[in-house]
Amino acid sequence: MGKITERLQNGIIKENPTFVQMLGMCPTLAVTTSAINGLGMGLTTTVILTMSNLMIAALRRWIPDKVRIPAFIVIIASFVTMVQFALQAYIPSLNASLGLFIPLIVVNCIILGRAEAYASKNPVIPSVFDGIGMGLGFTIGLTTIGIIREVLGAGSIFGYTFMDNLNTYIGENAPAKVVQFLQDQGLFEPIGIFISAPGAFIVLAFIIAFINHRNIKKAKLQGTQPKLCKLADCASCQNLMCQGSKKSFEENKAEEE
Repeated sequence: MGKITERLQNGIIKENPTFVQMLGMCPTLAVTTSAINGLGMGLTTTVILTMSNLMIAALRRWIPDKVRIPAFIVIIASFVTMVQFALQAYIPSLNASLGLFIPLIVVNCIILGRAEAYASKNPVIPSVFDGIGMGLGFTIGLTTIGIIREVLGAGSIFGYTFMDNLNTYIGENAPAKVVQFLQDQGLFEPIGIFISAPGAFIVLAFIIAFINHRNIKKAKLQGTQPKLCKLADCASCQNLMCQGSKKSFEENKAEEE
């Protein structure tokens, strides 16, 4: 049970594909124009990731090392095809919204990366929960970005438009001067840039900045070095805020003081 919990926590929090590892940026930036698209893409990827991890872990002893990557791609592509057919049959609206990004899951670096880094080296059960954890982390990331972009850019959430109702309520209950002021400031109108391409970069950048700020603040309170580059080797680290390869955290802190 401890191993299962660790794999789930690892995928959702410690190595979240979207906010920590910054993987799968193509669908993250492209399909998150709404919360339902982000949720649908995340759950679709979760199903494929879990099934491919299961199959690859089960066949890991029989897949020759020299052809493991082509074998992984064939397995992943098979599950992507089955999931796409299921979406076409039962959720055609979601399939139309996601469009080309469903078949592109075949080359999604999250799925191939987990196959190579974990499923091909571990038993079936941990590999399945590794896939579930990573998939849920990806789903949370996409849905979070989708909610923020939809709320700010369209005045709705999961397709429910609340901006018109809010405008009606304020117009009927607020003083005329307040209503006029809000109208002059344009506060009743959604910010269209957030459902366009630049909006995805803006939202993602602010979320990453918030997470890094929180991690740095937490690390300083605990007197430890911020873990902002867990996946990188110190010799090739490009994180100027860390400089772990040159100086200790205590030396950096002494210089700041």
